[in-house]
Order: sequence, then C-alpha cells, then structure tokens
Amino acid sequence: MARRRQHEEHVNHERWLVSYADFITLLFAFFVVMYSISSINEGKYKVISQALVGVFSDVDRSLKPIPIGDERPLTVKPAEPLIKDSEQTDAAFGQGAKDPLKSIADDISAAFGDLISSNQMTVRGNELWVEIELNSSLLFGSGDAMPSDMAFNIIDKVAKILKPFDNPIHVEGFTDDQPIRTAQYPTNWELSSARSASIVRMMAMDGVNPGRLASVGYGEFQPVANNATAEGRARNRRVVLVVSRNLDVRRSLTGTGTANATPDAALKRAGTQTAPPAVKQAVRENAVKSPAPAL
Repeated sequence: MARRRQHEEHVNHERWLVSYADFITLLFAFFVVMYSISSINEGKYKVISQALVGVFSDVDRSLKPIPIGDERPLTVKPAEPLIKDSEQTDAAFGQGAKDPLKSIADDISAAFGDLISSNQMTVRGNELWVEIELNSSLLFGSGDAMPSDMAFNIIDKVAKILKPFDNPIHVEGFTDDQPIRTAQYPTNWELSSARSASIVRMMAMDGVNPGRLASVGYGEFQPVANNATAEGRARNRRVVLVVSRNLDVRRSLTGTGTANATPDAALKRAGTQTAPPAVKQAVRENAVKSPAPAL
C-alpha cells in the first residue's frame, strides 16, 4: 500500500504583525487615559485643595485631647449676629448714615462694569434689597454645579465687597425647563439648589460670615423669559445674589423669590417701614437697573 505523502504546513512569517498591532493599540489607549487624567479642572482642584488645607492645617487641635479641670476646652467661635430690625429704622436714616444697600450697589457696579455692559450681570436695587444677577454660563458648565475658574474670580470680588457689611444674604438658583435626569441631579430642583449652595460655600470660604448666608433653589418654576426660545432659556438659567435690609425682608423674599416680589408686598409681609422719601429717591437714582441679560 502506498504511503500517503504528508504536506508541509506553510509557515506564516507575518504573524508578528498581529501582536504588533495589538501592542500599538494598547499603547495608544494607555496614552489617551494618561492624557485625560492629566487634564485637571482648575475649579475642582481649588475646591479639593482648600478642603485638604482645612483638614491638615488643624492637626494639633485634632490630635490634642479635650482638656479637663482648670483648662478651658477649645470652642468654635459663634457666628456674628445679623442686623436686627430695630437697627434699620427711619431714625438711623435720618442721622445721615450712608445706606449700606446703596454702598453695595455702587461698589458692585464699579467693580463689574464690563460684565454689566455686556449684559452678563444685572444689578438692581430698591430700599429693601439689592439683587446681583449672573448668567449661569459665567459660573457653571452645562448641567453641572461645579464652579468654573471664572466663578472663583467673580465670587471672590463680590465677597470682598459684601464682607464688611452685616446685611443678610441669600443666593437663588434658577434653571430653564429642559429636563435633567442624572444620578446626581434627578431634576432641576437638585441642580438649582446645588448651584446656589456652591456660591454660598464659596462666599463663606472667602470670609463672608456664614451666619449671614442662605441658599435656595427654585428650579424651572420662576422663569423671567419664554422657555420656547434659546434666548429665553439662556435668560432663565441664572443665579441671583440678594442682599436684604434685614432678616424679615429676607424671609419674605425667600418665600416668593425675587422674580415675583415687589417692595410694597415685601414691606407688608415683613412688617417693616419704608425708608424716608429722600433715601428712597437716592437709592433709586444710584442703584444700577440694567436690562436683563440676553445671550
């Protein structure tokens, strides 16, 4: 019987190309991951950095046991009291003291003339409160509450102006009506609240008395423009810093939001008296009333 002849298998001398291609692909993926890690958001870095500084700068206090006996334990300094309603009376205005709300409006207008002229910031005032309205695009990315680099610069300048005064401050967050459904922000309620809380925290980090501060989020439910257009939605995405005459005025404003409040209605709810006509006229003339931003 004839023996079957075995055929020699052909040796593929180019198999190394497959391994080489896999190696190049993995190397490319490695460098993409390394590049993405190296791209640091400066705003997030500042938040993390200041948090770490606050933790590690107080090592002695955290490791030292609480003393007993004659030694007095370490205590946290309480927040300074806010302006009382009795301190903001007609008699105080009659003595010729400069109105703090007018001073704040003037200082903000002088410090941010470029943003006001470009309709990205609006400063409004009356005898009861001053509003500093900022478009959200200046402070946050789309659908996010992490402050941008510009936000740190803006809020730092605002905090330096507000720090010497004692007036209560609250920050209002607003969005457009476009739904957001993420794990962090299931609705616009969470997004607007997170944005206003971020501004409040930044102001406290810049030295503003935390006892003066509060934040509130109104979501999409207090628009100032029509959400049917891109321009209207841009106007509705805003953050408003409100400096109030006293605590009663702030309580009245947070109950309705400044978008729906008028001085007369706020006075009625707060039970305060209006300033003399001369002061009212001076505040109206000096407080900047620029049009709402249109982007």
